[in-house]
Amino acid sequence: MADSRTLYLDCFAGISGDMFLGLLLDLGCSVDLLRDNLALLGLAGWNLTVRRDQAGFIAATGITVEVTDPQPQRTWREIRELLSSTALPEKAMNRALAVFSRLAEAEARVHGCPVAEVHFHEVGAVDSLIDIVGVALGLDFLAVDQIICSPLPMPRGQINCAHGLLPLPAPAVCELLKGTPVYGVALEQELVTPTGAALARQLANGFGALPAMVVEGVGYGRGSRELKDGRPNLLRGIMGRSRLAAETTEVEVISCNLDDWSPEGFPFLSEKLFSVAGVLDVTLTPIQMKKGRPGFLLQVICRPGEGWEAQRLILTETTALGLRYHREERWVLPRRLGSVATPAGRVRVKLAETPNGPRLYPEYEDCRRLALETGRPLKEIYAAVNRCRPEYFEEEK
Repeated sequence: MADSRTLYLDCFAGISGDMFLGLLLDLGCSVDLLRDNLALLGLAGWNLTVRRDQAGFIAATGITVEVTDPQPQRTWREIRELLSSTALPEKAMNRALAVFSRLAEAEARVHGCPVAEVHFHEVGAVDSLIDIVGVALGLDFLAVDQIICSPLPMPRGQINCAHGLLPLPAPAVCELLKGTPVYGVALEQELVTPTGAALARQLANGFGALPAMVVEGVGYGRGSRELKDGRPNLLRGIMGRSRLAAETTEVEVISCNLDDWSPEGFPFLSEKLFSVAGVLDVTLTPIQMKKGRPGFLLQVICRPGEGWEAQRLILTETTALGLRYHREERWVLPRRLGSVATPAGRVRVKLAETPNGPRLYPEYEDCRRLALETGRPLKEIYAAVNRCRPEYFEEEK
C-alpha cells in the first residue's frame, strides 16, 4: 500500500482528445515542455495554440491545433512506425501506441478491414496525433499513477464525418466502450469522440464514482463547441493523493444461477476466468432453486469496466442464458507480498495491516508444495508460518 497520485475524469459533458489535453495543461503541465516533446514527432505544418477563457462562468484551458499545410491520411501501420521511430519518452510513447492500437482495432471491426490497413481520416490527421501524444506526455509530466473515469454520457442524433452521415454515438465509440459504464442523454450533439473514448478506455484504471483522496488540484479542459442544452462543454479533472491497496476498492460483480450445468466443469471455467485481465475472484455456491431443484450460484468479481470478457466466457462455457451485474464497494486491508523462513522451507505470504496490527497470511500453493516436498502434513506447514513473527517478513523485490 502506497500513496498514489490519482486523476479523476469527471465527464459530465463527455470527453475528447483536445479537452483531455487542455485539462492536463490546466492542472499545470508545462506548455513549453509539451511543445518541445511534440516537436520530436517531426511533423510539419501545424501550430499549437493554448487559450484560457470561460465556459459557463468557469475558467478553463482550451487548445487548438492549427494546420497550415495539407496533412495525409495515415494508416495504423504508418502511425505505429512514426511513433516507434521518435525520441519520445518511452512511457509516453507506449501509452500513445496503446491508445492508437485500441482505436485501430475498433475502427477495423466497424469497417470490416485488417487492423494494419485502417485509415483513420480525422484521427490520422496531425491534430489527433498531437492530442493523443500530448495527453501521454502530460500524464508523465504530472506523475499520474492511476486514472478513474466517471460513466460516459451517450447522446443521440447524427454527425457528418469523413465516412459520411453516422448515428450518435459514433460506431467506433460504441465498439470502444464495450464493457464500460455509460448513460443516455437527450442531446443531439457528439459528446464522446472516438479519440476521447480510446483515451478513456485505454488509460483509465477503472470507471465509477470519485474515489477517496486528498484533493490537490482541479482543472478544466474546454471543448471547441457550445452545447445546445446549456451545460458547459468542459472536462473536469480532480487530482489528489490516495492511499490505495494493490486491489481496487470498487468492483463489478457478475453472477448467474445454474440448474442444468455440471459442476465438473467449474475447475476448468475458474482457471479460464482467472486468466482474464481484471478478474479478482470466482466462486460457486450450492443453492436451492425453483421447483425444489438443486443448483449453483456462479459469481465473478472483477475490476470496474473490465467484465466484458468474463461475461462472454461465462455465456460460452456454461448453460447460462443471461447474467446479472452490479457495482459494489469493498474495504481491502493494506497488504504486501513476500515470504518467511520456516523449518520446512521458505513460504510465500501476505503481510496485512489489520486493525489489531500486522498479520501473516500463508499462500496455499506454497504450503501445498512444501507439504509434498517434505512429506509433512499440510497443517504443520500452516502452523509453522503462524509461529513466525511479522518482523521475519521479507518483501518481494
